[in-house]
Amino acid sequence: MKQVPDPVSPGGDLLSADGIRRYLRHRELQIECFASVTSTNTLLMARAGEGAPHGLVLAASRQTRGRGRMGREFYSPADTGLYMSLLLRPERTAAETAAITACAAVAAARTVERLSGEKTEIKWVNDLLLRGRKVCGILTEGSVDSRTGGINWAVVGVGVNLRPPEGGFPGRLGNTAGSVFTGAGLPDLRCRMAAGILDELMDLYADPENEECYREYKSRSCLLGKEINLLLPGREPVPAEALDVDRDYALVVRLADGSVRRVTAGEVSVRTRE
Repeated sequence: MKQVPDPVSPGGDLLSADGIRRYLRHRELQIECFASVTSTNTLLMARAGEGAPHGLVLAASRQTRGRGRMGREFYSPADTGLYMSLLLRPERTAAETAAITACAAVAAARTVERLSGEKTEIKWVNDLLLRGRKVCGILTEGSVDSRTGGINWAVVGVGVNLRPPEGGFPGRLGNTAGSVFTGAGLPDLRCRMAAGILDELMDLYADPENEECYREYKSRSCLLGKEINLLLPGREPVPAEALDVDRDYALVVRLADGSVRRVTAGEVSVRTRE
């Protein structure tokens, strides 16, 4: 695909590889930017299968088929968000992919807080909340070696709503989605955001046992101590209480019968009292 810098960015907020590199510390990363793609994760996964190198980043101003967890669509309109994916080739096991997602969540939280001056929360496992609304989603996908259990490669996708789309978020998203800024925000906002997230993620990713990342992830949790519903594919919601996030980034819950369990997959929602 031909690399095309985004030509129509509000307030001169041009998304470009050179623009991202202007703010980037991790100069070893290879950046490619596009005005519009189907999905940065989908494209980068194909590139990974073809042998693309560790540290390749695809970033876009718009996605026509953006994807979230559990097969959901990730709303990705033009000019108001940042959508990017990073290719990693870690020497780690498949069980450690949760740590990669956590690193990305903490990296996004740090960067959003630095640029906005506002406190963020993390909703297990991969959503970033600001003012109680989702402003960022993370999707980690990969290829596992069936013989060794190691990861051949992992693609970490990060989508950030930087400004509200014209006319607001559509349909049910209007009840849950938000944006980091309500106006134009900073100059070079998307490039600053991309570089900040990438730098923080690469710093955290360098240490697979990163205690600082774990502490920050847990301290930002919006679930602990709250009554929640576990939303598992093909099952009715299961009421529970969120007790902890353990060292492997599993959610520890107490079920209605008093039993305590670790949850490693699925979705959760906070229960509201009638």
